[in-house]
Amino acid sequence: MMRGRPWIMLLVAVFATVTTAGLGWWQLERAKLKQALQGALDHRIALAPLPQIALARTSAEAVDQVHRRVVLRGQWLHRHTVYLENRPMHGRPGFIVVTPLELHAGDAVLVQRGWFARDPYDRTRVQPVENPGGEVVIHGRLAWPPSPLMELGTSPTQPGVIRHNLDLASFSRETGLFLRPLTVLELDAPGAAAGSLQRQWALPSHNIAIHHGYAVQWFSMSALIAGLYVWFQIVQPRRRSAD
Repeated sequence: MMRGRPWIMLLVAVFATVTTAGLGWWQLERAKLKQALQGALDHRIALAPLPQIALARTSAEAVDQVHRRVVLRGQWLHRHTVYLENRPMHGRPGFIVVTPLELHAGDAVLVQRGWFARDPYDRTRVQPVENPGGEVVIHGRLAWPPSPLMELGTSPTQPGVIRHNLDLASFSRETGLFLRPLTVLELDAPGAAAGSLQRQWALPSHNIAIHHGYAVQWFSMSALIAGLYVWFQIVQPRRRSAD
């Protein structure tokens, strides 16, 4: 029984060493994949603004346009402005102001115009938003519609009210507008003074560093297992034999 024990210990050590080293290489591959995704994202953001005429009309077209910069001309449809609540920025709860921008008659794109903090004493109080009339020019970055939040009960459907979520298809039926599948994260125009709304929209983070950290941990564990095996199964027995 004791004669087979060294072989069992060897097999266990080899298996554990190879497995943990393999997990380390897997984390490096994950980091490599995310580096490629980050590179593609950076490249897309650096491209020239997408022409308004090329703005996606279907979800299939929208996939290749997410994160592209745009400069759009149109008219604000202020009567359809909504305020999405419980949307954090910089760790604070607040509202995102969403207004359709009409590109042509009946054809619009939803614009996330900016964020403002929630009143700590009155959660239903909303901040007045500038409502310029006529044709406007906005700078922005294309994004999917705001992520839905869990909600209880039924959301109000009247235009201009505070809402928890905004479903694109439902809002299109409600307003009678054809809405493009992407929304626009409005950015401050170059050289323009910052307005009352904050527009520090976060870009997707691929957390590449975390995979490098995990890889170091797995490789360290692999080296530790191999080192412990050599010490306890080879070095120490030889020392005892020499004594």
